[in-house]
Formats: sequence, structure tokens, C-alpha cells
Amino acid sequence: MHIDDYQLGTIVIEGQTYNADLMICGEELLQDWWRQKGHSLCLNDLKWVLERSPEILIIGKGNSGCMQVPAEILEILQKRGIQIQAATTEFAVQLYNEITKKDTRKIAATFHLTC
Repeated sequence: MHIDDYQLGTIVIEGQTYNADLMICGEELLQDWWRQKGHSLCLNDLKWVLERSPEILIIGKGNSGCMQVPAEILEILQKRGIQIQAATTEFAVQLYNEITKKDTRKIAATFHLTC
């Protein structure tokens, strides 16, 4: 999948516009992704992605990066052998597009589109 554009509150993937947070893994996409604690990521928030056993997880933390990714979540994911990249959503989109072009590992991404 290729992300065509990201602007605050909107992401365009393969020509389709989405206005709510979402997750991608391979060629699958989960729309309307919600987190239990809003701006703090919980392990349960990643259930859909983890069921797909990604090797790389890119986390878009919002336009200003306000979504928190607690250290204990990073530690759990790394112990599962998942390489993590967390950044503002704008940078996470760029990173996702770059990595998916050249890396054959299973790549997943979560994108918080606002804040």
C-alpha cells in the first residue's frame, strides 16, 4: 500500500481518503481505529496489528506527536521481535512509504491523524 498524502485529519491511501485514525498491515487496512485511553497507547489498542505478526511497526503519534507511546509498550513489542518506529504522523507516513518500497519484511503502521 502507498500513502499518497497526509494533512491534519486526513490521509489518502491508494487514492482513497480517510478522515479517522487507522491501521495498516500488508495490504489490509482497519478504519476508525480508537484507543482505550485516547492519547496514550495501550497494548490492547494494537490487537489487530499484533494478530498479523508484523516485523516492523510504525506508529504515527499525531500531527504534533501528542499521542504517548509508553516505554513499557515499546519494551513488550521489542521483546516480541518487532522493530518500532514512533514519530509525528507526517514523518511516520514518509517513513512508511520509504520502508515499504525497499523492505520485504511484514510492515504494519498505526496513524493518529489529528492533534
